[in-house]
Amino acid sequence: MDRLDKRIHRILAAREKKVIRGDHLTPAAILLPLFRKGTEHHVLLTKRTEKVKTHKGEISFPGGAYDQEDKTLEKTALRESFEEIGLREEDVEILGCLDDVATLTRYIIRPFVGLFPYPYPFVPNEEEIEEIIQLPLQSLVDKDRFEKKRISAEGGERPVYFYHCGKHVIWGATARILKQFSDLLRSTP
Repeated sequence: MDRLDKRIHRILAAREKKVIRGDHLTPAAILLPLFRKGTEHHVLLTKRTEKVKTHKGEISFPGGAYDQEDKTLEKTALRESFEEIGLREEDVEILGCLDDVATLTRYIIRPFVGLFPYPYPFVPNEEEIEEIIQLPLQSLVDKDRFEKKRISAEGGERPVYFYHCGKHVIWGATARILKQFSDLLRSTP
């Protein structure tokens, strides 16, 4: 682990995570995959195909719904990462997790931050993944790429976040997770 990896691990380990519980919500997990490319850290995201049932064409992290066979949400994130992009569990070092995120589609997402080696022999699932996106971590910490709007939803107003990264616009739960992660990196020495 380099200095930034250790800092991320320390930040995630030192904080109390927000856990959301609800019988009417489906547990899910994602992996926020990090890697070093040259001297810079990058975040890996995926663009979903138009063939999937939900969230067609959206930018997301590898992940999905909890399966009883997974035993833990961490295993869910790792299993889904393997199924979607071929990232093997043994190649990921989990640095910690972020706060749970509830979605309008009634999921509770537990985001795990993990480090993997680069370059990596990805094997994208052609039914689910149209593109693998590599974004420099620094671009996500850049406030000029970030936008916040307010929308009316479920009887009230709520913030919706957007990240503008080249040709990609990242929004929804993925943007909320990225905002939480980048806020932690900016606010903690």
